[in-house]
Amino acid sequence: FEQGLRNPKSHQNHFCLCVQLQTHFFDFRRIKIMWYLCVFFHRYLDYRKPEVESLAELFGAFENNQNDDVGSKLQWKLPQHHHPDSPFHLVNLPSEQIARKIANRSILVKGMYELWGEGGNYEELKGSIMSYPDERKVPYLDSNSTFRITVDTFGRVISQQEQKELIQGFSYIPFKGKVNLRNPDHNFWLIEIDNSEGSNGLPRVAQKTIFFGREVGGSDRKLIPTYELKSRNYLGPTAMDAEIAFLMANQALATPGKLVYDPFVGTGSILVAAAHYGAMTMGADIDIRVVRDGRGPDCNVWSNFKQYGLTMPVGLLRADNNLPPWRPGLKEIFDAIICDPPYGVRAGGRKSGGRKLLKGAVEPYIVPDDKRTDHIPSTAPYSLVECVHDLLDLAARMLVIGGRLVFFYPFLREEESPHNHFPEHPCFKLISSSEQILSSRYCRILLTMVKIGPYTEEVNLAARLKHLEFRENHVKWLEEGNLHSAVFSPADTQLTEAGDYKIKDQKPKYRGKYV
Repeated sequence: FEQGLRNPKSHQNHFCLCVQLQTHFFDFRRIKIMWYLCVFFHRYLDYRKPEVESLAELFGAFENNQNDDVGSKLQWKLPQHHHPDSPFHLVNLPSEQIARKIANRSILVKGMYELWGEGGNYEELKGSIMSYPDERKVPYLDSNSTFRITVDTFGRVISQQEQKELIQGFSYIPFKGKVNLRNPDHNFWLIEIDNSEGSNGLPRVAQKTIFFGREVGGSDRKLIPTYELKSRNYLGPTAMDAEIAFLMANQALATPGKLVYDPFVGTGSILVAAAHYGAMTMGADIDIRVVRDGRGPDCNVWSNFKQYGLTMPVGLLRADNNLPPWRPGLKEIFDAIICDPPYGVRAGGRKSGGRKLLKGAVEPYIVPDDKRTDHIPSTAPYSLVECVHDLLDLAARMLVIGGRLVFFYPFLREEESPHNHFPEHPCFKLISSSEQILSSRYCRILLTMVKIGPYTEEVNLAARLKHLEFRENHVKWLEEGNLHSAVFSPADTQLTEAGDYKIKDQKPKYRGKYV
């Protein structure tokens, strides 16, 4: 700049340099305020961040990511003194619009907030709010807008009178608009986190935390009661819980224009969630009575879609995951595959053939035309290890590049167990795994995989080698009946390496993480 003053000919160039520096400084300030307070519902702890990251990808948060990395991660920060399982996190997002879209669609995000201030007491909170840039506050304090202040707490309950007194304490904020409690233009939240012992099952925080911020977006919790299973027309013993089904649909990035497939469709609970978000759906099941008949013309898979006014599936097939019906050469037609494979605890897997046919005791046969309508094909047990291999092979063939495979995988909850290993495939990259505890003995993990490469014969050979290695290491409990036995055997026994059971020591299991 000094050189520019001394040399008028270069003054213009240096002036441009100064403008560029100012622009970069402004961008830096703008980037610094992209941290939003993300408040989760205190449930399904492992599912919270993966859902937000999936929705961030869906709404274009990683479009400017120069690394072009599949399954990109958001930047997260914990408020000071908070436990990793706390429902309060800070997340860096590119824009308020994306933050609003994520919060409005998410199942587990209670709200997303532009944080105006925080503190350990109300004096610190006041100082923090007063130091927040006025240019960020003024647009929401205008006389032509309405507002509301909502008080929320975590770890304790406060009375209406206390809430009123706390709200009146914000008189130092120059609100010029009118109060509207029903439908305000701007909703402000005062959130107080208590530091009492054992707050909602979490370890005690070192000190109380108080947040004040402007709501950017919030989830629609009316969605779950609308789709809950108790009001569903057609149900089966393994129908997927509505909340979990919507989480799976979000992980799969279900959206209008995408084709979603469920090879174990059952009563269609997962596809109902995907159809709610506008995706085209298609399903298959080995039991013809499920996909064709149900319990009558007004109580079947189709009636579940009709009940909610959703677009009907493209098709429902009687198909075997072990012998897929697709013609040779057909591949990369689905944008996502979402399913809950049968793993033998509540319902066992089945494949075509029958025991005698698979053993070669009888020859393959053709069903006469006059008996095809009422014919129920013979089936044989279908072990989980074989089922997962076939599922990965199907997904590798039929998913588009960048498509997602989202499925549940059972897991024995023994830290010392050598079986704690996820299936792999050369075509896929695992981007998230979320645990749902079902009992003290076992849980199921929601695995989300992204297809990163095309399916070839070389890939097929490499996948089979991985499968053989996986089968060798996991055959003890993944074979037919062993997982069921491990789950339902007497409380004082456990499965050994040899496949037998022995007395085990009872160990208390904390469901969170110690820090």
